[in-house]
This record gives sequence, structure tokens and C-alpha cells, in this order.
Amino acid sequence: MASVTSPSHSKPPFPHLTSVPCGDHYHSRDSSPSSCGTPDGSRSSSQRRTSFGSIKEDVEDGIAQSFVDSHQPPSPQEPKAERKVERPGFEMQQAPDFCCPCGGFLGWKQIRLGGKSLSRSYSDLRGLGQLQAKGWAWESHDHDHQPQQLAPPKEPEVEVLQTPPGTSLLEKLPPEVLDQIISNLALDLPPNGYTPRNVDLVSCLLASHTLHAATLGVLYRNMTFPHSIIFSKALNHIAQYPALGTLVRRLDFSHFTSVGLGRTKQMNAEIQNLTSRTLLQCLDLLPNLKECLLQEHLEGDISVDVIRKLFMGLPNLRAVDFCGCSTQSFSAVFQEALVGGPALPMTLPNLKRLSLHECSTIPTPMFDHLLSRLVNLTHLDLTHTQVNESALTLIPETARISHLSLSRCTRLRPSALVEFLTTHPSVNESLVYLNLLTDPTRFRLLEEEDVSALLPKLPDTLRSLNLGGAKVTSDHVPLLVPLTKHLHELGLSSADLSVQDVNCFFTRYQDPATGKENNEPSTLCYLDLAKVPQMTIGAIFNTSTCLLLSNLSYPLQVIEFSDKIITPLRERAKTQRVSVGWTVRDLGRRGWYVRDPASIPEQPLDDGSRYWKMGARWWGMRKIPMAVGDVGGLYGHYMFKK
Repeated sequence: MASVTSPSHSKPPFPHLTSVPCGDHYHSRDSSPSSCGTPDGSRSSSQRRTSFGSIKEDVEDGIAQSFVDSHQPPSPQEPKAERKVERPGFEMQQAPDFCCPCGGFLGWKQIRLGGKSLSRSYSDLRGLGQLQAKGWAWESHDHDHQPQQLAPPKEPEVEVLQTPPGTSLLEKLPPEVLDQIISNLALDLPPNGYTPRNVDLVSCLLASHTLHAATLGVLYRNMTFPHSIIFSKALNHIAQYPALGTLVRRLDFSHFTSVGLGRTKQMNAEIQNLTSRTLLQCLDLLPNLKECLLQEHLEGDISVDVIRKLFMGLPNLRAVDFCGCSTQSFSAVFQEALVGGPALPMTLPNLKRLSLHECSTIPTPMFDHLLSRLVNLTHLDLTHTQVNESALTLIPETARISHLSLSRCTRLRPSALVEFLTTHPSVNESLVYLNLLTDPTRFRLLEEEDVSALLPKLPDTLRSLNLGGAKVTSDHVPLLVPLTKHLHELGLSSADLSVQDVNCFFTRYQDPATGKENNEPSTLCYLDLAKVPQMTIGAIFNTSTCLLLSNLSYPLQVIEFSDKIITPLRERAKTQRVSVGWTVRDLGRRGWYVRDPASIPEQPLDDGSRYWKMGARWWGMRKIPMAVGDVGGLYGHYMFKK
């Protein structure tokens, strides 16, 4: 690490760093940007573009469930003259006092300075601004009119005190404090896939030797790759300066895509920017890597050696994500890496977070082979996989799982699953997030008796519970009400509940069986009522019988409905003059009715951030994050859009 810090000479230790930084700090001049916009096409911003087919949370809109879709072509009904075209890297700013007619622009040395004379240099234009001119006479027909020339005010001379290098108050801060300050300048998400990013960090590199050394760790800590060109440049740079590889903690491909570069998959394979060979070479240069976030766009570049490197060659690796890797070729590679060749260690103590989200082709025996080695597991996402209950019972008792997703796992037996969730030491006292969502038209995971056995034994640490598709009836209301006093999210899609049953979550409730009264307020912020038969437009807006949209349901912010409800709600909002305090938001297959924070001004603003969301702000996520950070890229697609 000594070679990473700045020496006493004037040049930084890595002379090309400012022009060719690594990871998500590269700028590809070969690529062309594409427009973006919100899911409803209401606006676009070049500063918000992510990879094709991905989404990210909109941090500028105060209403929950506001997302930015990365690829939003202009509407065919929109006249071409009205379509806005924005250049990449420029934000929309307030118009200046003078305007530049682009069609008649002849160059900076052809600007009329309020009369006949033409500008000869930048100083002429600068003087024009100091003279407080009313405008630039681009094509003035009154050449004889000369504006009144006012002498520029004389600025008082201020003595500038030169601080000796390394003695400023900022540079004297402890390294840990300086690291925290500079970290606020880093961007988790690329503002645009093809424009420069983290320019503030690059500026810090040039400020002083002390800031240069402190900024290097922040600049290289998390490396995000939107496309293969950036990856190739980063790999070449780290190969040239191997000490930089020791600074990398996260390798993030969640935004990776080849779409938008004007190349086919075959062309990318021929270019050899990102292949299994170069990916393995990159991993070899990152000995301190803690998080590796992969996804389906890279599954063809994940080889046996890459998987073995991840599980056996990186001793500090804490999290790995194979989201969406579902081809048969990936399954064969994964199987060979686990059971062919050198055997895996008996335990993988450092690996704590594992996501095989939508890895539907991995054979069932592979889960037995892998899960039994994760002695310190905390996050496990097995959505839509072939895992069965025997693999779950093999999870070591030393594990303390806080986040677990078994959504759409059709090989699980209901009774065995309930027994695992209620008795296994790895989950029965530590669960914070539990997703058991299924599509009951294809497969129902939990029947009525299974729900009755599960609900009373769920730990009070639970904050998010999704029972969508389970056979939930009115008989389960006495078991659900206590959960609503500590849950922030509750998924009950396809449940057989009435409006009165749902009202019990927000009012004083007396258990008819025991006679006990529960007066604690609800903590629910999100409620999934999609495909609940008795939830109709008429029932929802009947304020005398339904409390969902009233202030009594606060802190409820988001209600998820099916398209059968969202469509008329959207039409109702167009025709209704008076706002009801709720707004329709939708994305992909999902739709939400969202409370406007302005409708309850006396309540503090809640931006949706929770520690267990690991950086996500909005509600109803269906993919477990494997790293703390802003949500975006293909992970955002799987988390909120599907």
C-alpha cells in the first residue's frame, strides 16, 4: 500500500490517473448516448440514463415509487418538432439574459460587440460581460447605435495568504474523517452510461498530495461497469498499476449492457473486451475484493475458473450475486465448478451474502452442496430456483439469516418449509425480510393450515413479510394484526380478505376468541393487495367503510394493486379535479397507489429509507440486495419491475 500514497515529488504516483481513471469513472468517446425518461414518459434527463432495460429510483421526486426507466423512446404521436433533444452531460439550466441563435453562429471571433466591431479574443467577451451589456448584437441592423460604455468597477486588492502544502485544516484531518468526507463525492450509480462521472473525485486528486492519497481509496473502492469498453480500460490501468487493485472492494456489473453501443453479441465477443479470460484476470488483480455483483448479461463470460475464483480464491469475499443467470450453459459451468476438479473447502466462513435470484436451471443437488458450507450466512436469495427443503435444513446452525427469499420455489413442500422457518436456528430468531410470494394460478406454496402454523411463530424482528399467493383468509386476521405492529411491509396478494378485515390493521382490534384488545398503532408503510377479489374501486373510495385512503391508515404510504384497479385509478385521476391525496405510480407489471406527503403536512417526511433495505428507498422490493448502495441497473428491474 505504500506505493499508492503520494510521494513528495510534484507528480502523482499514477500519471494517467486523472485522464484514465478506473471503473465507473471512465468516459467512452466512441459511444453515443440515448434518451431516457420516467416510466410514464413525462420527462427525460441525460443525467439519469442507466443501462438499457434497467430502472433506478428517482431521488428527485418526493413521492414514493417514482422510478426512471432507462430506455424510453419518444411517443410516435408526438410531433417531431416538439420532441426535446438533450445533449449528454448537460443539465437543463435557467436561460441567460442573452440567447445564441445556433443557426447563425459563425464562431467566437465573429460576435458583434454591440455594434460594428467584432470580437477578437476571449478578453473582449469578458469585457462585454463586465460592461453589463444588455445583449449581444448578433444581427443588429442598427450598426450606428453604440451602447453606453461604463468603466468596470475597480476591485479592491485582497491579500491572499498562501498556506504551505499539507498544512491546511482539511489536510490535517484524520484519514478516517477525510475518507468519510470524500466518500460523499462518490456516485454509486453512473449518471449517464457514456459521460464522464465522479469529476469531483478527479478534482480532489489534483488538489494536493494529501487529498490525492485519500481520494484514491474512495475512487477505486467501488468499480461500476456500464459496458465492456470501460471494463477494458480499467483492467489495463490496474494491470499497469497493480497497487490500485488492492483498493477495490466492490466489482459491480449490475448496470452492464452491450445495448446502445451499436454492436452485436458476436462483435463484442470478437473485440474481447470482457470475456471469461479478462474477467478472471481482473479478479486475480483484486485480492481484497469483498463484493462481486454479476448478472445475466455476463453469464456467457462466467467460466468454471471464474466461479472457483469467487468461492475459493478470494478470501475476503463477503457477497456474490448471479442474478438472472438461467441458461443451461451457466448451469453446467456452475455444476462443474462446485463438484468437478478441486473440491470446495468444508466451510466458506467469509461468504455471508449469496444471490441466485432467477437461476432456475441450477440442479437441486447443487444447493445441498453449497448451502451446507455457508456457516455465517446472513442474506440468501433463492427466488425461482430448484432448491428444496433438504438443502435448507443443511444450512449450518451457526448462520444468522436476516434476509431470505424463497419466492416461486416450486420444489418446496409447505409443511417442511414451515418447520424450517419456525424451528431452524439460522432463521427462527433473526429474520428481518421474508419473501414467500407465489402465483397461485400455477403453484400455491402455503395452504390455509400452513399459514396458521407459520404466523404465530414469526419473530418480532421481522420488518418485511410477503405472503402473496398463500391461502390467507379472514380466519387469519387475529394472527396478522399483531404482526402489523412491527412490520413495515406486508404482502397479501390474492388473499381472501374483506374490506373490514383490512380495516382491522389500522383500528383497535379485539380478538373474538380471546377477548384481548390490541390498541397499538400500525407500523405498515406498504401493503400489497393485488388480486384481492373484494378490493374494488367502489370499496376503496367508500370512506365510510374503508380506511385505506384515510389519515387513520398512516404511516401507510404505498398500496399495491393489480392492473384491474390501477387502470381505472389512473383514469379517475385524469377526470377528477380535486386531488384525493393519492397518486398512481406504475412500472412494468406492477402498479401502486401512493400517498402524497403534502396530504398530511403535520407528519414528518419519510423518504422510505430503512437499514434493512440496504440503500433502497421505495417499497415492495422482490430481490434482496447483496450490497449497500443506491438501487439501479438490472437489479432495479428485478427488484421493482417484475
